[in-house]
Amino acid sequence: MASTVTTEPSKDSSASARPGYGQLLRTRGAWTFLLPGFAARQPFAMLTLSIVLLVQHTTGSYGAAGAAAAVTGVSMALFAPWSGRLADRYGQRAVLVPGVLVHTVSGLALTTLALAHAPLWAVFAAAVPTGASVPQVGPMVRARWGVRLKGSPLMTTAAAFESVTDELTFVFGPLLATALCTAVHPAAGLLTEAALTLLGGLLFAAQRSTQPRVAAAGHARVEHSSALRVPGVRVLIVTFLGIGSVFGGMQVSLAAFTESIGEPGLNGVLYGTFAAGNMLSGLVCGAVAWKAAPQRRLVVAYAALALVASGLWAAHSVLVLAGLGLLVGMCIAPALITGYTLVEGLVPAGARTEAFTWLTGAVALGQAAAVTIAGQLEDRLWGGSGFLVPMGGTVLALVTLLALRPRLATRPRERTVARGVGHRVPVTVD
Repeated sequence: MASTVTTEPSKDSSASARPGYGQLLRTRGAWTFLLPGFAARQPFAMLTLSIVLLVQHTTGSYGAAGAAAAVTGVSMALFAPWSGRLADRYGQRAVLVPGVLVHTVSGLALTTLALAHAPLWAVFAAAVPTGASVPQVGPMVRARWGVRLKGSPLMTTAAAFESVTDELTFVFGPLLATALCTAVHPAAGLLTEAALTLLGGLLFAAQRSTQPRVAAAGHARVEHSSALRVPGVRVLIVTFLGIGSVFGGMQVSLAAFTESIGEPGLNGVLYGTFAAGNMLSGLVCGAVAWKAAPQRRLVVAYAALALVASGLWAAHSVLVLAGLGLLVGMCIAPALITGYTLVEGLVPAGARTEAFTWLTGAVALGQAAAVTIAGQLEDRLWGGSGFLVPMGGTVLALVTLLALRPRLATRPRERTVARGVGHRVPVTVD
């Protein structure tokens, strides 16, 4: 183990002073999981919006559509950490293959029931396994980066790169889902999502050489202790719940807004603008050699997010909403990147996939609650009232983050695994 730690940083020594994307993408074996990983995570950006558009078409209610999407999101949030923990224990392939098969079948069942105008409870019943079986490709890719970049300052760059990749999918995903659902057929988005999940998931699972090694049986009890026991992870979960409220609140509210002005096709454009802001700021974050402590960066980024999100409800034109959406996206990326980066210093390697899935699940849970509440607000109150949800979610999460910020500090006992947090050396003044 020690020999591996010393050789990897020396190999990336050129990047130590100035980490960058070029150096990151030259990491040995990276492209073998990056390309199939991108294909496998693309459907995640399509799922919720495809369900909203399909169910709203068949029921005529944004409240019902939001509730169906919420059931999917809650199911994913509840099952994602268990999926991550199983992947840490038994290997990613063992979890991915059955997962993508179940997801494909469940998505097809949900589509059939919705088109058949089945009772809403039946649609909800199909939404449970659809959400529970969403492949956690993003956390799995992040875990693979952790294996490749032990002790390297490129870990912050990798976290930024993954955030940019996630947001790139949220640029194309909503556009594709909206185009398919409005120009082809209301069910086309969900059917395409199921097909891409099956193909991309199986291709990613086939890349065995880059997946993290499964701990030996003798180390299982130590390596696989739950990441949820770490206080800092619980703080980050609350923080990511607030970020999820932004995603969910904007999905429903933007769809309702564009429908109200008679331009439903603009929904994907506006949401894509929001995601583009996230992607662009993520690129900048990964290219900067930060000197400020990650805890401080998280607080500053989150305060900016809460401030900008608080103005969404007052926007009443496409241009103003696009501009605010762009700013909101630009504030989300630094918070996401810093949160994922903090995980490496808080959680032992054997529980990192689980920790990443807790955060991903928190975003999904926040998104699920947000689409439900925003849908009800749009149905019962004035147009644009759903934008109150991102404001409320981020403000509450910011208060929690400020109160519990000390729990995000890396514990002294983790100095023995400092190789996993090489980019924080200037902060810990060793």
